[in-house]
Amino acid sequence: MKPSIVDVRNLSVIFGDFYAVRDVSFCVAPGEIFGFLGANGAGKTTTIRVLCGLLPGSRGDVIIDGERFVAGRENIIKQKVGYMSQRFTLYDGLSVKENFDFAAALRGLRREEYLSSRERLLKFIGFKEKLNTVVKDLPGGIKQEVALCVSLLHDPKIVFLDEPTAGVAPVSRNRFWRLIKDLAASGKTVFVTTHYMDEAENCNRIALMRAGELIAVDSPANLKKKTFGDSLYNFTPRGHRMSMDIDSNMEICEPYGRHWHVKFKDGVNVSAALRQYKGDFDIEKIQPSLEDVFIRLVEGQNR
Repeated sequence: MKPSIVDVRNLSVIFGDFYAVRDVSFCVAPGEIFGFLGANGAGKTTTIRVLCGLLPGSRGDVIIDGERFVAGRENIIKQKVGYMSQRFTLYDGLSVKENFDFAAALRGLRREEYLSSRERLLKFIGFKEKLNTVVKDLPGGIKQEVALCVSLLHDPKIVFLDEPTAGVAPVSRNRFWRLIKDLAASGKTVFVTTHYMDEAENCNRIALMRAGELIAVDSPANLKKKTFGDSLYNFTPRGHRMSMDIDSNMEICEPYGRHWHVKFKDGVNVSAALRQYKGDFDIEKIQPSLEDVFIRLVEGQNR
């Protein structure tokens, strides 16, 4: 088994009396696409800041490609990682070339190394615009692809993508995720946050955070199976009925648009339980989605 390239051990980040991150532990393998999901304020961005060498943890250990986060030596970690956010990765008023030039200068790249890397990365995304094109004039999808290239300019082993496709058209999102898969196939480790659950299906594993704590880490398939088993049902109200009467046979009953997703408790006679609802609902057995998992584990009431 390959050693982990990201190793987080009992990480806590505390601001005064507030735990932004509490006792979080996980590992990420080289070449893995690792999803990091949670509601706003769950602690995702704070954790990523620590992993990028931007913020020291209050407790615990963070090891990035064999280097432990040590105050005063953060630049060692910064050299190993790339970071791309939904915003602020590129300067809209500068040209594509100027954005690359600026990033290369910040990283202290030698000119030959920089030009070779820029050419390779623009070829990787199939960039066909002119280098003097001002960034604000680029289509949203291409702009994000250029931002990805800038984050990879110094050839990091790990790239952190924070909501990289927010606000991007679906066809561009799909293309961007093909690039992510190509990066992972080339050996890069990709650490990604997203609010699009269909995108998260592309991850090898997913970590779910809630209120600063890590509540689950597993593959998309295992998360769905562990949360719902094999018996999830979709209830669609007929006529003008909008509500759902929850009874003691139900383990889960979550609203899903105008539908309800229901899981019955173990040992319940499901056929008999369904009969009492067939007059008011169209019912079908369905496969759970990651959105079901997210609603249940991260956004569920009393959790």
